Amino acid sequence: MSAPAPRPLLFLDVDGTLIPFGTTTAAQPGMSQGHAEAPVLPADAHPLLHKVNPKHGRRLETLPCDLVWATTWMSDANDVLAPLLGLPTLPVVDWPDYDEVGVLHWKTRGLVEWAQGRPFVWVDDEISHADQKWVSTHHHGPALLHRVDPRRGLTERDFIVIESWLMRAR
Repeated sequence: MSAPAPRPLLFLDVDGTLIPFGTTTAAQPGMSQGHAEAPVLPADAHPLLHKVNPKHGRRLETLPCDLVWATTWMSDANDVLAPLLGLPTLPVVDWPDYDEVGVLHWKTRGLVEWAQGRPFVWVDDEISHADQKWVSTHHHGPALLHRVDPRRGLTERDFIVIESWLMRAR
């Protein structure tokens, strides 16, 4: 009997994805920006943390995948964001050093290496057509590179697209 297939991975960016850059009305740090459960943050906290929607944590945890931080926040994502979202400590992609500068996003190669052939979703606000093409050529499993509008961050529409792809990938 063969082992069950590993669950897909979800590589999760922070800035522009969980922390949107734009809002219709600017909230002050410590204000909930319309999210009833948003915690009051200390004055020295990251200036945009008040934009994190704590409900995203529950929604992310219900997805049929393994969550992985794919952000320059590195382990700080577990220290700062995971508690705001009610998430457990997640694995963190340790970025290899690439000296190349080109059309590919600097995360692309590292995520494909980290996935080691497992199906994955990459949720980020900086994904390009070049990244899509490179992953389709170099990754030997299914992959969804889902670009989020950095002004809005993750939305219900994004969750529907991601969840639908994950259900098909199983």
